[in-house]
Amino acid sequence: MKIANSTMKQYFSFPLGRSGWALFLFVFILSCTKVPITGRRQMNLLAEGDLMKMSLTEYNKFLGTHPPTPETDANAQLVKKVGKNIQAAVEKFMNANKKYKKRIAGYNWQFNLVEEKTVNAWCMPGGKVVVYSGLLPVTQNETALAVVMGHEIAHAIARHGNERMSQQLALQVGAAAVSVAVSSQSAASQDIFNKSYGVASGLGALAYSRKHESEADKLGLVFMAMAGYDPHEAVAFWERMAKASKGGSMAILSTHPSDEKRIEDIKKFLPKAMKYYHPTTPQ
Repeated sequence: MKIANSTMKQYFSFPLGRSGWALFLFVFILSCTKVPITGRRQMNLLAEGDLMKMSLTEYNKFLGTHPPTPETDANAQLVKKVGKNIQAAVEKFMNANKKYKKRIAGYNWQFNLVEEKTVNAWCMPGGKVVVYSGLLPVTQNETALAVVMGHEIAHAIARHGNERMSQQLALQVGAAAVSVAVSSQSAASQDIFNKSYGVASGLGALAYSRKHESEADKLGLVFMAMAGYDPHEAVAFWERMAKASKGGSMAILSTHPSDEKRIEDIKKFLPKAMKYYHPTTPQ
C-alpha cells in the first residue's frame, strides 16, 4: 500500500529524515484501520487492551473524587437506561459486521451520572461512560440524552482517543516507545489519556479534533437510531446547545464544529441514519 508523505503529515507535524519517514510509514501501514460507517482510514499505534486497563484505572480514580449519583435517583436511572439501549445497538451493529466485531472485544460497559455543573459527558475505551448533571437541563428529554451518549460512545468505538494519543505520544517519545509508555501507565501517558478522552478540566489541549467530532456525530446518529431513538432530535438538541452556549464556553463545545456547520452536516446525514431507525419505544 502506497501512502504519500502528505497523508503522514496529517498525523505528525515534526521534521523527519528519510529513515524517520520510512519508520513511520512502516508503522502507519501496520496500524492502519478503517472507522466503521464512515470508512475513514486511521492510525492507531496503541493496543486497545492497554488503553482499557488505563481506562479502568482512570475511571475508578475519577469516580473516587466524583461519586456517582445513587441508582435510586431518576436521572441516574435514565442515564443507565439510555446507555444500555445504545450499548445493545452498538453490539448488534458490530456483531453483524464481523470485521468490526473486535472493536468491542473486552468491553465492560458502565454508565454513571455525576453531580457536576459542567455541560459535558465522555466515554473511555471499554465503554466507561460518565454524564455530568449539568448536561441534563440542555438535553431535557431521553432522546436528546441519547444524542449525546451516542456521540460520546461513538468516539470510543471509532477509537478517536487512540488516534489522538498515538499522535501525541509519538511526538513526545517516538513511535518505537509508544506502546511501552502506555503499558507502563507513566504519569505522562496518564495525563495524555485524560486529556484525550475529555476527563481533564476543560477537556484539555488534546480534545477531539473537529474531524473526529463530525465523525462521532454520524456514528452516534446511527447508534441512537438503532436503539429506537429518532435521530431528528439531534437538530433540536444542538440548536438548544447553541443557544445555551452564548455568553460562555462549554467544555463539550471546546473543539466541536460551529453550531451552524454541525447542524447542517447532521441534516445532510439524517437520511442515512434514518435507514437504521425503527420507531419503537426504547426499553
